[in-house]
Amino acid sequence: MSPSSISISKLRADVDGRVIAPEDDEYDQARALFYGGMDRHPAAIVRVKDDMDVVRVVALARESGLQLAVRSGGHSIPGHSVSEGGIVIDLADMRALEIDVEARTAWAQTGLTALGFTTAAAEHGLGVGFGDTGSVGIGGITLGGGVGYLVRKYGLTIDDLLAADIVTADGDVRRVDAEHEPDLFWAIRGGGGNFGVATRFRFRLHEIDTVVGGMLLLPANVDTIAGFMAEAEAAPEELSSIANVMPAPPMPFVPEEAHGKLVIMALMTYAGDPEAGQGALAPFRALAEPIADLLRPMPYPEVYPPEDEEYHPLATARTMFVDTIGRAEAETILEHLGTSTAMMGVAQLRTLGGAMARVPADATAFAHRQSKIMVNVAALYERPDEIAVHGPWVDAFAAALRQGDDGAYVNFLGDEGEARIRAAYPGSTWDRLRQIKARYDPTNLFRLNQNIPPAAEGPS
Repeated sequence: MSPSSISISKLRADVDGRVIAPEDDEYDQARALFYGGMDRHPAAIVRVKDDMDVVRVVALARESGLQLAVRSGGHSIPGHSVSEGGIVIDLADMRALEIDVEARTAWAQTGLTALGFTTAAAEHGLGVGFGDTGSVGIGGITLGGGVGYLVRKYGLTIDDLLAADIVTADGDVRRVDAEHEPDLFWAIRGGGGNFGVATRFRFRLHEIDTVVGGMLLLPANVDTIAGFMAEAEAAPEELSSIANVMPAPPMPFVPEEAHGKLVIMALMTYAGDPEAGQGALAPFRALAEPIADLLRPMPYPEVYPPEDEEYHPLATARTMFVDTIGRAEAETILEHLGTSTAMMGVAQLRTLGGAMARVPADATAFAHRQSKIMVNVAALYERPDEIAVHGPWVDAFAAALRQGDDGAYVNFLGDEGEARIRAAYPGSTWDRLRQIKARYDPTNLFRLNQNIPPAAEGPS
């Protein structure tokens, strides 16, 4: 079946949600993604209303052979949230949230954004950790693992995932948890969108009211970078931090004389007693005279920075885990950032450990539990043709920083090939995922993702 042979009128009759076709005024907006440079034209975008809509669209994709994309927030770096000539399941209209305050749990539809969920839960003094961007959809961030502002205090997002509703390739709506189809439940905690369309999650919630968080801007040199990472590793688990080494942007709180100079733009969250939080942050403030200090007690939802809805950068990025960022690595970072000709070059350093590391490596499909630091290097630029310059720069930067841990975080992978996907699922994790894939999606219907192919018969 070709895209032109899809009956839009029949599709509209079959589903309760909105069907957006190429001739519709909202089509271009509906197919746009967070990252720019993706110009794909699906035959239809279905803003599904409920599980049965998802079942019907999955059946259409299965029967037609058209490529199926699943979109929660549209933040996929390689653009997996939209297909060329295929069908898109857009979950944006599925945003129901049921919070059980007494039990400290919540059922959440996967069209919710991280900020939307967090804001609603905060009304009850409760929350769960997602990523670092408020507009990201909870569907994608959760299925890939979820490394966010509470990773050291409470672990990954999947560590608070208690159950899920998922529509598999055969059209069944399955409720999975530790007791019901435990293999599938294991796989979706880190295995990405390979196993079906997740429509609802049940989360464990934590008491989170006021945190000490925000942004700390420090000058970037060998001493401050190495010092920051040492302090971040030694900090109490209540403190999670993201250190972005980058040119200072021309933002209102940044003095003009600092614009364009290399800085550490640190996003920090202390989830605990505010007075103790100020004490935990003091060593970072002491590393150098801050260029800007926006750290303060705040409601937890405010840790998500404001976003410009019109900002859709082109980006090339590489992700990895490393054991240490010391003086030698700091010199490497400064050297490479100093040669960037991109609109923005950045090295993002996330200190891990804490609660995340106490979960056994084989407990979920996210196996990098003992990794100490996650590094992402990226170039942001304006025109697609610039990738010829910035792509090799990113590759060389990443190669210079890689250490013995060759792992990858699936949510931050670009279009990098099977070897890097396998790096996200080391050892027996890959083989187990392939076996589960063969059971639930033997034809690889859900292939527009960081794809795990189903195992063939016999040893994989």
